[in-house]
Amino acid sequence: MGERAILAYFNSPEQAEGVASKLRALRVETIQIDRISHYPSDSDMGVDHVMNPINGDFPSLGSLTLNAGFNSREAAILAAADPSAYSMSGGGNLDTGRDILLTAVVNENVYEQALRVCEQSGGLV
Repeated sequence: MGERAILAYFNSPEQAEGVASKLRALRVETIQIDRISHYPSDSDMGVDHVMNPINGDFPSLGSLTLNAGFNSREAAILAAADPSAYSMSGGGNLDTGRDILLTAVVNENVYEQALRVCEQSGGLV
């Protein structure tokens, strides 16, 4: 019995967690959920990091809105020009707003069913 991989993109971590619990019911053991970005992330600022931009110390608009860490001031300025960095953007990462990636390794005998679970739950496979 072989294994196959599924990469599914979601709008929120909660949406991906809901799919992960359904996949665990199918006896899928290898599941990982990550936030993805076009930009390198700052290890000090996670998804749950809360900061007050009025009195907080943030190095750039890109670090504040994209949760990105930049090695140079020029890269931070360039990232701030991305539509995702300000409120005029209709989406987010990958131009779809789906910046949560669920990765699963499933047995071939439940692959089609696992794929349907991801798609029916709003995932982009």
